[in-house]
Amino acid sequence: MAWAEDWPGWRGPHRNGVVGEPSGWQGGDWPAGGLLWQGQVGMGASSPLVVGKQVLVLGWNEGADTLSALDAATGEALWRQTYPSPQYGRHAVGDEGLYAGPTSTPEYDAQTGYVYTLSVDGELRCWNCRRRGRLVWRRNLYEAYGMPQRPRIGRSGQRDYGYTTSPLVHGDWLIVEVGGSEGTLMAFDKRTGDARWGSACRDPAGHTGGPVPITVEGIPCVCVLSLFHLVVVRLDAGHEGQTLAEYEWFTDFANSIATPAVEGSDVLVTSGYNHETICRLHITPQGVEKVWEAPYHSKICSPVIYQGHVYWAWRSVYCLDFATGALRWQGGAFGDAGSCLLTADERLIVLADQGELYLLETHVRRPDQYTELARLAAMFDNDAWPHLVLSGGRLYCKDRMGHLMVYSVMPP
Repeated sequence: MAWAEDWPGWRGPHRNGVVGEPSGWQGGDWPAGGLLWQGQVGMGASSPLVVGKQVLVLGWNEGADTLSALDAATGEALWRQTYPSPQYGRHAVGDEGLYAGPTSTPEYDAQTGYVYTLSVDGELRCWNCRRRGRLVWRRNLYEAYGMPQRPRIGRSGQRDYGYTTSPLVHGDWLIVEVGGSEGTLMAFDKRTGDARWGSACRDPAGHTGGPVPITVEGIPCVCVLSLFHLVVVRLDAGHEGQTLAEYEWFTDFANSIATPAVEGSDVLVTSGYNHETICRLHITPQGVEKVWEAPYHSKICSPVIYQGHVYWAWRSVYCLDFATGALRWQGGAFGDAGSCLLTADERLIVLADQGELYLLETHVRRPDQYTELARLAAMFDNDAWPHLVLSGGRLYCKDRMGHLMVYSVMPP
């Protein structure tokens, strides 16, 4: 397919939920090609990757994490690598009935052919996909950097879900939200695993999907929502790890979960509980300006920004004006779980609750109302925490118990 693109990491090729492939909508039944294959890949909220003709996915079962490489067309196992791992992180507190196994989504580096995985218990590993997953290097972040148990936040109960962050490849570095004594963020040599720098910010790691690239007045940076702040960290030579800007943002139960969304030098942050808002922040080297704050929020789903509008799914789907924060439309009835992506034909695909799959019009064709084009009934009997994936004309839908369903959006 001329328009097929890999899905190499958290939230897709651009880490923003916007993809270069169409939804395949032609009227009638959707996904048009139906179910292609399904399989069990191990427990966890970790999302699949799609690289070339392979699916890479991390899951937990019976005391071990397994990295599986599957044929994208058939689901046939190509190779697997397994290592001992607990079901929860060593400091786990609260909500054990809602998650288990890895939450972090792996990161693939096309230059080296390496894939990087992070277990819930801080086991950071580098595997060579060109050598059937041969281990290249490893490091346990708890043991190496002394990440303590996350503290009680606000007036509510304590929560610690272990490591949830997805690593990010930037040049020769692998950037990881560590949260220990060496920095909220750390950069490692992607080939050797040697530590290169730690951020000046020393906040505990948050519970989001991890760092997101941002450029501020020509300065390359990443932003991350730690336990206490939105932190913008410099990546330019001579200033690696320095804080360019920060903005206080903490959520009861340590439940800042939705990953910040970036557009230019602006960042959207959102969470529930003591906030129940979504906030647009403008970042400059001089500080952070709050552009607007709107009385809508997401607890789980990371917002998608597209052509001046913002979308997310949490109990319903929201469409906001990015410039002002004004609500354009809201509709549908969903649960807490959910992820969404925006396709090349300018439609929104939502995976919600227990695997209900929706195809919606965006503001491009329906600027003022929620419009549902197609719906697929719940495919799971538990939460669809992992992020939805679209690559090579195939939709990859996974639940937290490790059931993976793969559909073709194109007619047979």
